[in-house]
Amino acid sequence: MEEKGSGVLRFWKKEPVLCIAAVCALASVALNPPSAAYLNYIDWRVIALLFCLMSVVAGLQECGVFAVLAQRLLAGERRMRFVTLVLVMLPFFVSMLVTNDVALITFVPFAVLVLGLIGRMERLIYIVVLQTIAANLGSMATPVGNPQNLYLYATYELTAGQFFAVMLPLSLVSLAGLAAAALCVKPEGIRVVFADQAHIQSRGRLGLMAVLFLLCLLSVFRVLPYPALLAVVLAAMLLFDRSLFRRVDYGLLATFFCFFLFAGNVGACPPIHDAIAALMEGRVALAAGLSSQVISNVPAAVLLSGFTADWRGLLIGTNVGGLGTPIASLASLISLKSYLKAPGARPGRYLLVFTAANLVGLAVLGLTAFLLSG
Repeated sequence: MEEKGSGVLRFWKKEPVLCIAAVCALASVALNPPSAAYLNYIDWRVIALLFCLMSVVAGLQECGVFAVLAQRLLAGERRMRFVTLVLVMLPFFVSMLVTNDVALITFVPFAVLVLGLIGRMERLIYIVVLQTIAANLGSMATPVGNPQNLYLYATYELTAGQFFAVMLPLSLVSLAGLAAAALCVKPEGIRVVFADQAHIQSRGRLGLMAVLFLLCLLSVFRVLPYPALLAVVLAAMLLFDRSLFRRVDYGLLATFFCFFLFAGNVGACPPIHDAIAALMEGRVALAAGLSSQVISNVPAAVLLSGFTADWRGLLIGTNVGGLGTPIASLASLISLKSYLKAPGARPGRYLLVFTAANLVGLAVLGLTAFLLSG
């Protein structure tokens, strides 16, 4: 019995958002008993696109393309300001294509390696915090940068023009702010030498993943039907790399599934639906931002979308709301876990710097969004 209990506890610690989503889904059954209508609650297009993107991005990561890119940018005689800028900008731009989670999984350990090589580990907290903010803000610039963007883009059937008109100004302000923060270091000269040179693992495989990623983008922008994309990606995985099935974040897919059920059941109950919709009226961005601080921005997007047609407010609120608490964007926890593995980690100081930097980011982008809306 103890082993079973400890297993449940471990799963809860590993997938807290999924567990909460499952509890919410089960509780919502009381509002609307199970029926065939449940199938209509699930956005199968979003589920399929997420699966395909996660699979293909995992394949790109295994090819070593990001490590090669980072090493070529940093190796040799450099200035510390340049090194800091590159370490921060890499997750900012890469997250636009491969999501904030993958960018942080890749580049936070790389930052630990680089700073260890040049003897500047005292800069680690500052740089990792900036990398985390960079990944969260860079990912908001594209529909495929993070799960909530993909979901909102599909759910509200947005066009590329609509999406970029809202997110581009915020992305440019984010880029300027991050660049300024990254350059606030001493202009000392250093030499970066990598003992182990990174290489592309398989050019053929890289070519295949690049083609599949292009197909994913075509499907996101509704040029290619998602069933056709899913069939092609599954066939490629089965024929060329079955290990990618193990790299998919099934917990995230299950979380979406549960929240779809919860939102569908709540939405099918008119009194509750009308009450929540009335509370959000005129303050969707604020509601999305505040909800993100507590349940993270992906669940906030899924839950609140059932009660408003204001996609702009949700898009801004859940993306800017990714700043703030460590759980506002679950990608932030990836950075924290990576930092804690570094020699001499100081979690208290990390959280202090993280909170201060996130509050500044929230204030700047919140004010920007307010001015743009006016």
